[in-house]
Amino acid sequence: MNSQLLIPMFVHVSWAGLLYVLLTIMRAPSIWNIGAREDGTNPWAELEPRTSANLSNQFEWPLFFYIVCILVLLNDRISEEPYIWLAWTFVIGRILHSFVQILTRNIRLRGIVFTINFVAVFGMWAALLVDYLG
Repeated sequence: MNSQLLIPMFVHVSWAGLLYVLLTIMRAPSIWNIGAREDGTNPWAELEPRTSANLSNQFEWPLFFYIVCILVLLNDRISEEPYIWLAWTFVIGRILHSFVQILTRNIRLRGIVFTINFVAVFGMWAALLVDYLG
């Protein structure tokens, strides 16, 4: 059974888990008054909605990433190598996308980084189609 593909999948799951932790920390001043400023405001108020949106994004296009990875993992006849490169491209792109979405308001850069993710997963699906048909 193929297994190297599990590593980028695990890294992405870990990244989503880290985003949950960050979001909890960012919400703590508003919800539990932990870490609030002296005036009671949340120092993370600007970043919290962008972090929340980014966390939601981790469950949209990545769904197609996980499906193609599972299909590759279930088929021992498929060479895993091209999928591994594309999977790492996707995961690194998702992490970059998080930084761009959370820390900037640069929609163009965010679109470029998303395109990297999109192309990587689409490439995985195209390779899978070729592997199954060829």
